[in-house]
Amino acid sequence: MPPRSTRPTDILDDDDYPAYTMGRAAEMLGTTPAFLRALGEHRLITPLRSEGGHRRYSRYQLRIAARARELVDQGTAVEAACRIVILEDQLEEAQRINEQLRVQGGQSPSKPSA
Repeated sequence: MPPRSTRPTDILDDDDYPAYTMGRAAEMLGTTPAFLRALGEHRLITPLRSEGGHRRYSRYQLRIAARARELVDQGTAVEAACRIVILEDQLEEAQRINEQLRVQGGQSPSKPSA
């Protein structure tokens, strides 16, 4: 038998593993399945599908959905909340890349380039 490359418990640590059904995800977020479907329609999150076609969500997707819910609870329209979360995520990624490039270039992270 070939050695297993991962332990069975590794999926418990995987933020991208689609572990939660739509009902459970909605319950955890204190929202409705319709809200999660709306986030999918606005392309904020794309749940994986089980063999039976049911939506399955990861912890990472639930964190994104929770951020969108915060904005909606503050009065932001769902479509706008999705766009804001997408832009926040893009900004965070750009800042991470920028920091990596600074470090690779030998520049001190605290000193802006001239």
